[in-house]
Amino acid sequence: MRKNNTDVPATPVIQVIERMFALIDVLASREDAISLKEISEKTGLHPSTTHRILNDLAVGRFVDRPEPGSYRLGMRLLELGNLVKGRLNVRDAALGPMRELHKLTQQPVNLSVRQGDEIVYVERAYSERSGMQVVRAIGGRAPLHLTSTGKLFLAADEQQRVRSYATRTGLAGHTRNSITQLPVLERELARARQYGIARDNEELELGVRCMAAGIYDDQGKLVAGLSISAPADRLDDGWLPKLQATANEISGALGYSDATPPSADMAQPARAA
Repeated sequence: MRKNNTDVPATPVIQVIERMFALIDVLASREDAISLKEISEKTGLHPSTTHRILNDLAVGRFVDRPEPGSYRLGMRLLELGNLVKGRLNVRDAALGPMRELHKLTQQPVNLSVRQGDEIVYVERAYSERSGMQVVRAIGGRAPLHLTSTGKLFLAADEQQRVRSYATRTGLAGHTRNSITQLPVLERELARARQYGIARDNEELELGVRCMAAGIYDDQGKLVAGLSISAPADRLDDGWLPKLQATANEISGALGYSDATPPSADMAQPARAA
């Protein structure tokens, strides 16, 4: 009878594979090459066993020998890693966590990426129960400075690039709350840079407020923003930790390993623009 997946053991049942994993973990802990003796000591394996497994890994290019008696991770691991990275898709990684966040908030959850001077909505989790009058369609666009996700991307830019953006776009506004002055925008971006969270206070649509957290790839590059949109009187700052945790989860699926939760201070509403 075929066993259920829950019967699969958490650790390898083949001893040599378990030892191979231990050797690779030791090599991954150091940037430079490590001697056979040190590897043997760190893994607790006999030197002859260590030598035999490392030699087999070297044949497959999973391990390199820059000089006799020393070892480091090999190029084959990089090649395989690049294959995995090439298959990662931010939308695919985000869809499940977005749906879970929507279940919690009952408000639209948006995934957006940057294209030039705008953000583009590439995915959303939404239901009629949210009470939202305006929901951005997938493929819809909006100016960077009027959206919470757009502000995250501007905050990641150098100051001169932000000023160039302001010159190109004129910081045109859509509502009475829109940020249309560069000094005000720069203060808003400094706050986003400090806390890793950005907000839209009815700047794109009157009656709609948003907050966004960044999604990062394995190189630490901001590749998307995850935002919650809600009627202005329903946006709950209590959702902030879950928003950040969800963005961190998606970032982790893309290979990012340095996600940190927001400061508690960020839970305070931003000053109206």
